[in-house]
Amino acid sequence: MNSKILFVICAVVCASGFVTPPVALAIGLGFGLLVTHPFPAQARKLQKLLLQASVVGLGFGMDLQQVIRTGKAGFFYTFIGIAGALLLGQILGRALRVPSTSSYLISTGTAICGGSAIAAVAPITQATEEQIAVSLSTVFVLNSIALWLFPPIGAALHLSQAQFGLWSALAIHDTSSVVGAAAKYGTIALAVATTVKLARALWIVPVSVGTAMVKKSKARIQWPWFIAFFCLAAMLNTYLPSGSGAFGALAKLGKIGLTVTLFLIGAGVSKKTLQQVGFRPLLQGTILWFIVASLSLLLILRNLIHL
Repeated sequence: MNSKILFVICAVVCASGFVTPPVALAIGLGFGLLVTHPFPAQARKLQKLLLQASVVGLGFGMDLQQVIRTGKAGFFYTFIGIAGALLLGQILGRALRVPSTSSYLISTGTAICGGSAIAAVAPITQATEEQIAVSLSTVFVLNSIALWLFPPIGAALHLSQAQFGLWSALAIHDTSSVVGAAAKYGTIALAVATTVKLARALWIVPVSVGTAMVKKSKARIQWPWFIAFFCLAAMLNTYLPSGSGAFGALAKLGKIGLTVTLFLIGAGVSKKTLQQVGFRPLLQGTILWFIVASLSLLLILRNLIHL
């Protein structure tokens, strides 16, 4: 079958509403590893726009007061987590002799929000295409593993939905996988994970500014404007009950859009992508992610961080 036709069929199946986010990611990975991607550049642009639109759509299913309460607590936790992950990532990078720029990109992607953070910081650090590819590949591989691994671990440890949502938001790289894992766990987990994750994503701006100051770069800072639209959507859902029917439909579309986004991300992981990663960057990313995930889970289990 023609790869273009197969790609469209897979995308339509994932947009049907009958496919869960983990399954969509699996379909995408299968496509990416077995078939030559017919639209790689277009898919990368689409997945970014679709992810942002999907997050805004999810906002139409959330209560603004809950978003504010969760966001306040999450902002502090994310600050501590991001600072620790960036410091530890740099130490690991030096110990493993990973090139400094690649090491910083991997650390930033792990600390904040995966591919979005790497894309924001890369121009500031004057990273080469190869360094960006290595960093993105490392994060995407670990991201895919997290989406499948976190829900069964949460169930085995009997995490509440709020606990699981907080853990996912603090320990999984990309917003898409955070929301995908939480959506599988439950509605409360989804609300907590999305809100805390967006609080984490806000740190793209200060980290980018700090990086630009250190590097003396004049590269343009990317602002995550979609987070403001997410809050606006939550506000409309909270204070305009007459629109509940339309808002519910938009929230459902947000979940479907997220599912398609995960398919697009999976389809972008090819054999070449895996070859680009390299042992040392992958080891750095894996160790850093394992420490961040394990430590945040331990603190949540001991009720030292909570909402």
